[in-house]
Amino acid sequence: MEPKAIFEAVRATFGEAVSELQEEGFRPAFLVVSPEKVREIGRFLRDDPAMKFDSLMCLSGVDYPDRFAVVYHLHSLAIGHRIGVKAYLPRESPSLPSVDGVWPTANFHEREAFDLFGIVFEGSWDLRRILLPEDWEGHPLRKDYKYPEFYHGIKV
Repeated sequence: MEPKAIFEAVRATFGEAVSELQEEGFRPAFLVVSPEKVREIGRFLRDDPAMKFDSLMCLSGVDYPDRFAVVYHLHSLAIGHRIGVKAYLPRESPSLPSVDGVWPTANFHEREAFDLFGIVFEGSWDLRRILLPEDWEGHPLRKDYKYPEFYHGIKV
């Protein structure tokens, strides 16, 4: 299924919650969606027989100058097509629903985005730091992060 057809099918079901298709310069193409609908849209993309996006290849946080984004790279093993899903979030208190109930592998990726960007995935069954110690302050992949000179007496 081509990206334009996927966009049109998802938009027909979710309306304005799917705001644009980013194709030019993107591989795969990305559906830009409302963050509050990301779980429902993910479930639709997984369960619709014409799409069958059964594999979450990657979930990443992105820090833009004015906002954050969470991007999902999806693949259909059954059909062989790919699509990306992108949700923009405000810099203040970035959060959106977890998709770990849609694709179980999402939990690992959501924990990483939480740890490094401070993005909260609501309803996650295990949202805690995965790379940094529990007492680490801040989120080091944010552009405004100030690296500590010392951590527990060790020069960083």
